[in-house]
Amino acid sequence: MSLKDQFGKDVLLTGWGHSRFGKLTDETLESLIVQVATEAIGNAGIEPGQIDEIYLGQFNSGMMPLAFPSSLALQVSEQLANVPATRLENACASGSAAFQQGTKSLLAGTAKTVLVIGAEKMTHAAADVVGAALLGADYDMAGKASTTGFTGLFAEVAKHYGKRYGSSVGNLGDVLGTIAAKNHRNGVDNPYAQLRKDLGEEFCRTVSDKNPMVADPLRRTDCSPVSDGAAAVVLSVSPTAGVTAPVRLAGFGHANDFFPAERRDPTAFAATRVSWERALAMAGVGIEDLDFAEVHDCFTIAELLMYEAMGLTEPGQGVRAIEEGWVFKDGKLPVNVSGGLKAKGHPVGATGVSQHVIAAMQLTGTAGDMQLASPRRAAVQNMGGVGIANYVSVLEAV
Repeated sequence: MSLKDQFGKDVLLTGWGHSRFGKLTDETLESLIVQVATEAIGNAGIEPGQIDEIYLGQFNSGMMPLAFPSSLALQVSEQLANVPATRLENACASGSAAFQQGTKSLLAGTAKTVLVIGAEKMTHAAADVVGAALLGADYDMAGKASTTGFTGLFAEVAKHYGKRYGSSVGNLGDVLGTIAAKNHRNGVDNPYAQLRKDLGEEFCRTVSDKNPMVADPLRRTDCSPVSDGAAAVVLSVSPTAGVTAPVRLAGFGHANDFFPAERRDPTAFAATRVSWERALAMAGVGIEDLDFAEVHDCFTIAELLMYEAMGLTEPGQGVRAIEEGWVFKDGKLPVNVSGGLKAKGHPVGATGVSQHVIAAMQLTGTAGDMQLASPRRAAVQNMGGVGIANYVSVLEAV
C-alpha cells in the first residue's frame, strides 16, 4: 500500500528552491518568496502560468506588520495573476501544513500543479517580540512574560525526561551535547545553513561564557537560532521537464495533540508518534526501510524524543541511537544530515518546506557536500508547539 495505491494518483516533487538561512538584512519577505518560487518553477521546467494553486506557510504571529502575504508569490510573473493563493499557519509546522494542503489539492483533483512556499523574516524583530510571538504557540504561556521563552518549555520536557528515565540515559546534558555537536558538524557541509562551524562535543557539552545555560539543562548550543529564510517546492501529479528526476510522496501523516500541558504526557509526544505511524502506514514501509530522516530539532531534547516517537528505539532508550552511532551520517539511519534546525536555522514558516527540499536533493543526488550514498527513501518530520501539530512525510526516489 502507498499513497498512489490509496488515491490512484501520484504526488511528485518536480522542482524546488532554497535560500540561505540566517540574518538576511538585505532581503525582505517578498524578495525571499520571489527568489525561491522562481527557482522552484524553473527547476520544475514549467511556466508560471501552469501553476494552479499556491500555498504559503508563514507563522509571523506579530513579528512582521504585514500579516497578509499570500499574494506575494504573484510577484514572480504576470502569468500568476488570479491564481488562488492561501497562507497556512500552524506554528512552527506552517511549512508542512502548506505542503500537505497542496498535496490534498492534487489528490482532490482541484489542481494538477501546486506551488508550495515556506518563508519567514524574524531577525529584524527585537528579542522580546520574537519570544512573545513564539510563546503564542503555547496554551499556558501565551501572552505571559517569560525570561526563557520556548527554551524554558522544552527545558521542562528535558527535566521530566531525565527524572523518568535518568538511570537509562546517564548524563542527559552530555547526550544532548553530542546531538548538538553532530548537527553542527553536519551543518558545515550545508551551503544554506546559518551556523556552519564544527563546535565539537566538548564545547557543546560544557557551560561557558560562549555557551551559557539558557534554561537548565539547555545551553545555547541546544537551541536553534532565530533565522530568516525561505524554501519552495512544486508539486505535480505527473513528471515535468525538470532539471532533475522527480521525487515521489509515498505517504503522509498529520496529528494534533491537546493544547493544555496538563492533558499531555510531557515525554511521550503521543501525537508526534501517531503522525509517524500514519505516514509510514500510508507508504507501506517501516522505520527500517528509511535511508535518512530530517526531523524537527528546535531543541536537542526534541531530536532525542524523536528517536523514540518514530520507533527507532523504545521510550527512554533514545540514547542508544547516539551511543551506537545509528543517527550519524555513516549510521543506519542518518538524522539531520542538513544540520537540522539546530545548525541550518529555523525561520519557522520555512522549516517544513526546507526539510522537504533538502530530502528531495538527497534523493536526486543533488545535495552536494551533504550527499549520502544513493539514498532511496526518506522521512521528514515537522512540528508546531511542544508536540502539538505534527506532520510526517515519506519521500521516495523515482
